[in-house]
Amino acid sequence: KGMKIKNTVDRRDFAKAMAVGLAVAALPAQQQPAQQQPAQPPQGPKKIKIGISTLAWNVSPNSVDNFEAAIKDTAELGYWSFETVSPMIEAFDKDGTLARLIEKYKVPMKAGFIDVNVTDPSVRKDNIEKVIRIGKLVKKNGGNYVVLSVNGRRPPGATGRGPFTFNFKEHKADMVAALNDYGTAASDLGLGAGLHQHTGTAIETRDEVYAIMESVNTKVMAFAPDVGQLQKSGADAAQVVKDFAKITNHMHLKDYSNGKYMGGYCPLGMGVVDIESILNSLEQAGLNPDVMHELDRSNAPMSARDTAIFSKAYLTRLGYTFRS
Repeated sequence: KGMKIKNTVDRRDFAKAMAVGLAVAALPAQQQPAQQQPAQPPQGPKKIKIGISTLAWNVSPNSVDNFEAAIKDTAELGYWSFETVSPMIEAFDKDGTLARLIEKYKVPMKAGFIDVNVTDPSVRKDNIEKVIRIGKLVKKNGGNYVVLSVNGRRPPGATGRGPFTFNFKEHKADMVAALNDYGTAASDLGLGAGLHQHTGTAIETRDEVYAIMESVNTKVMAFAPDVGQLQKSGADAAQVVKDFAKITNHMHLKDYSNGKYMGGYCPLGMGVVDIESILNSLEQAGLNPDVMHELDRSNAPMSARDTAIFSKAYLTRLGYTFRS
C-alpha cells in the first residue's frame, strides 16, 4: 500500500502550533548569528526526510510508557524516523519492546546516540567494545548510524564548578585517534558514524570542531552536529554546516533563543539559528543526511508533542513533507 505524503499541516495541528508559538514568543533571541551569504535553495522538491530525537519526551529506560509516547507522537505527526540514546536501545531491546514499538507505529529507528571517551587512551578498548555492542543493536533494529558524543572537559572525578584547565591541544592527537578507531568499528559493522559536538564536552567550540574534522579520517568519521549547540557555543552554525556539508551525514536540528526555557533552546523557527540556510546547504551537498529535530525538555512551558507540532509547521513552510 502506498504511503501518502503530507505537504501541509492539518488545521488542528496548525491551530496547536499557533498556540505553542504564543507560549514561547517572548523567549529572548539574544545571540545573533553572524552576517553571511545564505545558502540558496536548490531547484525542485526537498529531498531530506526529517525525523526526530526522543530527547524532548524525557525518555527513560525505566519508563516504557514514556518511550512509547515519543514513538507514537513521532508516527502520528508524520516525522520520517527517530533516534534515541544507547541506554534506551539496550534496555528495550532485551525484551523486544523496541522492535515491537517500531512495528506497532511503523516508524523506523535510524540512529543510536552513544557517549564515548576520547581523551583517555586507557579506556579506548572498552569504548570500542561499547560502540560495537550498541552498533549491533542499532543495526538489529533497522538503524544505519551511530552518533558519537564525546566526554566532558572536566578531569575524571572532578566535582563542583571550581576552576580547571582543559588543554585541547594536549588532547587533540588522542581525540583524533579515538574517533578514527570508533568510526572504524562502526564502519566494520556497516554503519555510518559521526562526531556530535556539544557544549561542555572536549569538542565544543568552532575552532575545536574545525581542528578535529580537518584531522580525522572522514571515510569513517563524518560530521553529525547539533546546530543549536554550535550556536550556543558562540559559533555561526549555518557557516560551520556550510563548510562541512560534504561530510555531514547526520544532524540534530535544534534552534537556540538563549531564553529561560528548555536550556535556552526553542521550537524551530523561534530562535537565531539559520535553519533554512542550514537545510539548504545540506540539500545542495546532496548526501540526503538523516536530520533529526531535537529539543531539550528541561523547564519546558509546553508538551514535547506541542513543540514537535510547532517545528513541523515551520518545516512545512520551508517545503518539507511528512508521512501520513
